[in-house]
Amino acid sequence: MSGDDIAAIVVSYRSAATIDACLRHLRVARDVAQIRVVDNGSDDGTMECVQRHAAVDPRIRFVANPDNPGFAVGCNQGANDSDAPWLAFVNPDLMVATDDLARLRDDARLLGEALVGADLVDESGDHDPAARRRDPDFAAMLRNPVMRDLSVASNGESLQRVAAVSGALMLMSRALFERIDGFDQEYRLHAEDLDLCRRVRAAGAIVAIDNSVVVTHLRGVSSRSRPIFVEWHKHRGLWRYFRKFDAVDHGFATRALVFAMVWTRFPLAAIAKLARG
Repeated sequence: MSGDDIAAIVVSYRSAATIDACLRHLRVARDVAQIRVVDNGSDDGTMECVQRHAAVDPRIRFVANPDNPGFAVGCNQGANDSDAPWLAFVNPDLMVATDDLARLRDDARLLGEALVGADLVDESGDHDPAARRRDPDFAAMLRNPVMRDLSVASNGESLQRVAAVSGALMLMSRALFERIDGFDQEYRLHAEDLDLCRRVRAAGAIVAIDNSVVVTHLRGVSSRSRPIFVEWHKHRGLWRYFRKFDAVDHGFATRALVFAMVWTRFPLAAIAKLARG
């Protein structure tokens, strides 16, 4: 095992539409020595596609969970089933170019100890605002709803320090991942990336985005089949994040108002998602 080797961890759920292309890209990516696919109970042909790739590429191993324990659990399973010194967490609807992960690894090494993400664009070339974010400030959101937008603009630098990057693509050393005990498995999906980035910074490491690495992300492919489920766990994750990091700094009234804000927003967001089809 080389010190440059990367283990790519892919957590899939009903990802048949994109997993084939995702794995084809990973298989030709530079320095990817291991590919681990953790499937959370797909019933749409995802695993059959993964098995076809695994049959011809010994770097690919898979874990087929009988149910869906969540994204954080799957990421930790994939990390535990590999031993490469670098970990790249890659969504099954993400298409990395040949040098993308190696460039992010080199960024992390340059920064000393870091978690690094990339600029993400959809099929039309539109940038994903979740690629670079600030920490949620729930008290500020109560005063100004515009503060709910966590996105941060590019500052024009190639390597930009930020509070958080998108969980669709994260790269870090195994040593740092293990030092912060990996993903918090109490999150089912959403907000676990914000949590991970915050704990990386609390550990004295850096979170950054390489604005020169632009990766195509076909957003939300696996979540389209269960929009209410996704919105429920998104809001549950936000409430857990607030309780874990920020609630202690606020009185009962503010905590109650944040609770009301989060759970009043859930049905509105669910209705809006259903209306968009």
